[in-house]
Amino acid sequence: MALPRITSPHAQGGNRTQRVMLLVLAATLPGVIALTWLYGAGTLINLCWASGVALACEAAILQLRGRPVRFFLRDGSALVTAVLLALALPPYSPWWLTLIATGVAIVFGKQLYGGLGQNPFNPAMVGYVVVLISFPVEMTTWPVPHGVGLLDGLRQILGIGALPDGWSQATALDVLKLNNRLTIEELWRNPAFGHFGGIGSEVVNLAFLAGGLFLLHRRLFSWHAPVGMLGALALMSLLFWNGAGSDSNGSPLFHLLSGATMLGAFFIVTDPVSGATSTRGRLIFGAGVGVLVYVIRAWGGYPDGVAFAVLLMNLAAPTIDYYTRPRTYGHRKAERGFKLGE
Repeated sequence: MALPRITSPHAQGGNRTQRVMLLVLAATLPGVIALTWLYGAGTLINLCWASGVALACEAAILQLRGRPVRFFLRDGSALVTAVLLALALPPYSPWWLTLIATGVAIVFGKQLYGGLGQNPFNPAMVGYVVVLISFPVEMTTWPVPHGVGLLDGLRQILGIGALPDGWSQATALDVLKLNNRLTIEELWRNPAFGHFGGIGSEVVNLAFLAGGLFLLHRRLFSWHAPVGMLGALALMSLLFWNGAGSDSNGSPLFHLLSGATMLGAFFIVTDPVSGATSTRGRLIFGAGVGVLVYVIRAWGGYPDGVAFAVLLMNLAAPTIDYYTRPRTYGHRKAERGFKLGE
């Protein structure tokens, strides 16, 4: 049988979306390993539960919309949303918290707008912000590194049994935000702090940095958005760094290695659907996220502002693209010819 003739620029190949999603999932492995090493099996339980909920919600909505369920589930986008959301949630989050966050991300953050490629907001961040605003206590309960057993963790997830003393502690961003009398040297004696950032979070951030560099090496995205975010965050923290006094907002290195900085820089702001698309636009988009992250951390009501910053910049992405779109080839010559014709 004769094969259909295909002319350039068309090309045949595998499912590019599925391949991209698989590479993103592979790039999260260093972060998954670091979180599991620090906090135990809680992250893995979150990942499995969130993935199952995401696939179920995606299949249900696709069925209601009359779309081919098997075809759309194979692209892997629902799994990526679930994994990024599960990695952002505290380990050993209650089962219902992960359920609500994942359901909101898939239904309201993605499928409500028509599915993959249509969502104006990052779905994982939509789910994260909803539960952060609704359940702030559960969203700020992080376990002590190397201090939680599997049985105690399962009890926490299922909401049964009493938790052991010293099970959780405040994060470094929380402690710094609430501090008003201790110097940085005194504050650093708090067990929430590590060498440069939060205890544990500096290792996790370096792990996500490694995964992000892998994606950058595979050219799944350009460097503009991550560099824009990290550069703006470092610049803002340098400009407003008050040294070691009690009113200090933290050093640039502290902000780069605390919270969800690297996860946001390489796995969230690089979303090709909800972010800016032009080259200059990506740089501006990332820089806007970095500035907003620092503003929220230093003067806002939440210790880490990555999710809020991303959603706010998602609103601005169409405007950024409008003013940074590249000039069409021949556009200036056509305008000049039109004026001469007048």
